[in-house]
Order: sequence, then C-alpha cells, then structure tokens
Amino acid sequence: MNTLFELDTVGLVAGQGMPPILDSISLSLCPGEFVALVGPAGAGKSSLFKLMNRLRSASSGTIYFNQQAIATIPVCELRQQVMLAGQDSRLLGMTAQQALHYPLILQKLPASDRETRVADCLNRLQIPQEWLNKTELELSGGQQQQIAIARALVTQPQLLLLDEPTSALDLGAAHRILSTIQAQVKEQGLTVVMSNHQLEIAQKFCDRLLYLEQGRLLQDRAA
Repeated sequence: MNTLFELDTVGLVAGQGMPPILDSISLSLCPGEFVALVGPAGAGKSSLFKLMNRLRSASSGTIYFNQQAIATIPVCELRQQVMLAGQDSRLLGMTAQQALHYPLILQKLPASDRETRVADCLNRLQIPQEWLNKTELELSGGQQQQIAIARALVTQPQLLLLDEPTSALDLGAAHRILSTIQAQVKEQGLTVVMSNHQLEIAQKFCDRLLYLEQGRLLQDRAA
C-alpha cells in the first residue's frame, strides 16, 4: 500500500538548551488507517499535529505528504488535504451553518454542491438542524466540538487530524461520532489520526496505536 504521510526523524525544539518537544519521530501513514495517538499530558501530541498541518515548522527531519516534502507545498493547499480539528476550534463569529459552508466556499464549490455535501455530513453525524443558526456563544462545548468535526469532514480531506475530539462529549455522542468517522475510513479510504486520553475508546475504534511520551514515539502497534 502506498504511503500517504511520512515523518522522517522529525524533531521540534523550544529553544537552545531546552529539552526537545519532539525527538526523532519517524512514522508512516497509509490510506484508510484509523490511528490513535495516546500518551500523558505534555507528551507532545498537539505539537505533533501542528507540525503535520504546518502550524509549526520542524526543527529537524522531513515530513512528506504523497511523497512530497510538506515544506514545498503551499500552506492553503496542504491544509485542504491535511485537516486539523483542534480542541479549541472556534466558529470565528459565524453561525454553525456559515462555518460549515466557509471551507467549501474557499474550495470554490458551487452552492448546490455545498448544500448537498453539508446536508450529507449533518445526516451522517446526526447533528440537529436547530444548531445551525447558532453561534459558538449559543452552543455548548460538546455541540461546538461536533460542529468542528463536521466542518473538518465536509472538506473531504485525505488526512484528518483530531485533537481530543471527544473531550467535551458524553459517551453516547462520542461513540456515535467515532462510528461515523470509522465508516468513512472504511468506505472512502480516509486516513485519521486521533489523540485521545481514553484508551478504551482508542482501542474500540482504531486499528493502530501510537504511544508518545516526553516527545518520543515509544510504541507503534496494533490497537
């Protein structure tokens, strides 16, 4: 199987004389994998996601997307295919409906195609219509989190990075959302890397587990 994304001895340092945030990380991701990234707080999980999405630049090593160094790919182009849904995703003053359409407007999709894609995503995730005209001030943390995941999925990226996507969700909502994502991994070949502090959830939905501690990748095994 072709490699979709690869990190080759990638490091990230905060400053001279300080311990590395990430230390010689090497891993490969293939199309259609659902991967869990676990480890204690401060292990470097969020920093790793930011490197993969070019929100930060690696201090050493090289990161490749479809065999091309990501440093050579225009940032906007990369982020349409490597989508990050962070823990603190915001709607930036938009309603949920506007936030879901905005990335598709940037992709220059016709209005009818946008409507179809958003409606399909909302249906799959079972997101109620009454949320759509609300802003983030009117949505709970769990509702915001589900809209952020929908906004990431609706762009149809090749690689989806989910940073603690179920932290504000009850168990039922978490299982519903992750079941939908798992189906898209199997049906569409979507690749997902999800950080999650709940190991039982990671083992239930993911087929591979990466264990990060003190900036080092200590385990890469089947979940």
